[in-house]
Amino acid sequence: MTLSATRPPAVAPDGDEPHGIPDRRKARRTPRRVSRVLIGLALAVFAVIFAYPFVWLISASFKPRGQVFDNRLIPETFTWENYVRVWQEAPLALWLLNTLVVTVLAAVAVTISSAMVAWGFAYFRFRGRNALFGLVLATMMLPGAVTMIPTFLIWNSLGLVGTLVPMWAQNLFASAFYVFLLRQFMLGLPRDLFDAARVDGATQWGVFWRIALPLSRPAIAVTLVFEVQAVWTDLMRALIYLRDASTFTIPRGLKSLVDAFGFGGEWHWEIIVTASVIATIPMIIIFFLGQRQIIQGISAGGLKG
Repeated sequence: MTLSATRPPAVAPDGDEPHGIPDRRKARRTPRRVSRVLIGLALAVFAVIFAYPFVWLISASFKPRGQVFDNRLIPETFTWENYVRVWQEAPLALWLLNTLVVTVLAAVAVTISSAMVAWGFAYFRFRGRNALFGLVLATMMLPGAVTMIPTFLIWNSLGLVGTLVPMWAQNLFASAFYVFLLRQFMLGLPRDLFDAARVDGATQWGVFWRIALPLSRPAIAVTLVFEVQAVWTDLMRALIYLRDASTFTIPRGLKSLVDAFGFGGEWHWEIIVTASVIATIPMIIIFFLGQRQIIQGISAGGLKG
C-alpha cells in the first residue's frame, strides 16, 4: 500500500503566493478596517459629548453677564474682566490653599494607612485572615449616610468641628477600597524577595517600607490620584464641618458663590463659571501628569489580581 504524498499548493511560476490567498487576506482585513473606523467614530462622538460641557464652561468664563447662556462656544464679546473680578469678590486664593492642604494630607494619610493594612493581608499568614478581609470589604457596602452622624458626633466631642482636621484626619484609618486595590497588587509581588530580605536581617517595617512600597509604585500612584480627585471635589464633608469662610475649601467656596451670585442672589453667573474653571484646572493638570501611572497601576493590578 503506497501513501500518496501531500501535494503542495499551487504556486505561480515566478514564485509568488498561491492563487487565492491574497484575496482571502483582503477579505479578512476589510471587516477589521471597517470596525476600527466605526470604533474611532464612536470614540470621537463620546469625546465631543464629554468635552462639550467643559469647553462651554471655559467659553462662558470669557463672556459678560448678559451673554453667559447664549450657547456660543466662541464668545461674541471677549473679556478678561471675570478673571480679575472673581479674585476680588471671594477669597479664592485662601480657598485654594485650604483645599491644597487638605488634599495633600488626606491623600498621603489614606495611601500610607491603606498600604500598611493591605501589606498585612497580602504578606502575613494568620488564622481568620480571609474572614477579616471580607469584613473589611463589607464596610464598602455601608452608605456614607449611615456613618455620617456618628462621625460628626465624634469630631464634635473633640471640639474640631469648624476646623480642617475632620476633612483629612479620617483617612488615617485607611479605606476599604484602597486596601483591596493595594492588596491585589501586593499579592503579585515575589514573596521570595521579602523572605531573602528577612534572612539578611531586615525588619518587618524595613521590608514593607524599602521593598514592598517601592515595588507597588503603580498602585500607590492610582491611590494618590483617586484620593486627590475625591478630596478636591468633596462638598458633603465641607458642608458638615466647615462654618467660617476662612476655612472653606474650593467646593464649599463655590457653594457660597452660588448662594451669593446665583440662585436667589445677584445673578452674576459669570463669576461662578469663572471660579469653576479655576477650580477645575488643577485636576486636569494632575490627571495629565499621572495618566501613565494610572493606566499602568490599573492594568498591573488587574493582571496580578
